[in-house]
Amino acid sequence: MNPKFLFPLILVGTLLISTSLFSQSRKQKTVTYNTNVNSPLTPAELAFVNEVYGNTVNANVLDKPQRLKDIKNILRNRVEIKNVPNASDQKACTLLSEVSLMNYYVSGLQRDINFNPQNFNPLKYLFNYNSYGTHMYRVDNTNYFIIIKSQHK
Repeated sequence: MNPKFLFPLILVGTLLISTSLFSQSRKQKTVTYNTNVNSPLTPAELAFVNEVYGNTVNANVLDKPQRLKDIKNILRNRVEIKNVPNASDQKACTLLSEVSLMNYYVSGLQRDINFNPQNFNPLKYLFNYNSYGTHMYRVDNTNYFIIIKSQHK
């Protein structure tokens, strides 16, 4: 074989093999679900979904098994509310008042006037649910922090 063509052929072959090995060695992040997403929505969860999706709840959530599973995962596994009373333990982060409302389906959707962690509806807010990292938001004028855990593990 002509050495003139051999070098480019070896170079291309080496690049293809190294690219293939590199792409296989990168860790793929996948969405993993706890088994609790297989249970039906509770009445409180259904009320949260209805509040945000209104008349479109069937078309946009209940008739879409994967979307329903994702919402149950958010409500049951990915949102944590912590009270951090010690100021030295608190971190600067985005305020809840700075997060837009998810008012695409219900135009009259309102922010809560008083924050109550027992009935807080995280679906009302456009939190960064699809990121690869965990995000934290502070409830204005309180010691409460909302932690949105990544869906990727």
